[in-house]
Amino acid sequence: MVCGINNFGLFVFSYVRSWPDRTAREAHLDQLDRIDRTILKILARDGRISMAALAEQAGLSKTPVQARVKRLEQEGFIRGYVALVDAERMGHGHIAFVQVSLSDTRSHALGAFNRAVQSVSEIEQCHMIAGSFDYLLKVRTTDIAAYREVLGERISSLPHVAKTSTFVAMETVKER
Repeated sequence: MVCGINNFGLFVFSYVRSWPDRTAREAHLDQLDRIDRTILKILARDGRISMAALAEQAGLSKTPVQARVKRLEQEGFIRGYVALVDAERMGHGHIAFVQVSLSDTRSHALGAFNRAVQSVSEIEQCHMIAGSFDYLLKVRTTDIAAYREVLGERISSLPHVAKTSTFVAMETVKER
């Protein structure tokens, strides 16, 4: 489950939304042929590519490619198009990953946390995790002092937060 806050446009599309079970997900993926997958890969690399260039790279004419892109958008394979903004140049170069453990993991508590996390703009990503903690957050701030304030005043006060543990990124090696 992804809580999906993305102020700096790190994801161009998502292959599949959350599906209730593996069989339904696999059945939906079966609807994608080789050309659909090629189109998705090209758009993931360059969301601003022209339809003419996309058609050429996919080996089709422009009209069928436009129809496929429209269908992929309607079916949720393409969730949107975003600019990949250089967060560091925008003054948000400090990245911390935060493990969050909740005091209650019943559905209502998870829902309350999921809703509340949407309002914290510094949380760039939020993932529910299977393991020794419940959520992993990617938090982007201007510096360690700003991070400390976000952690102490905003993240720690989210519903049902019992414990947090922070890991500060020293260097970003790969980011899409």
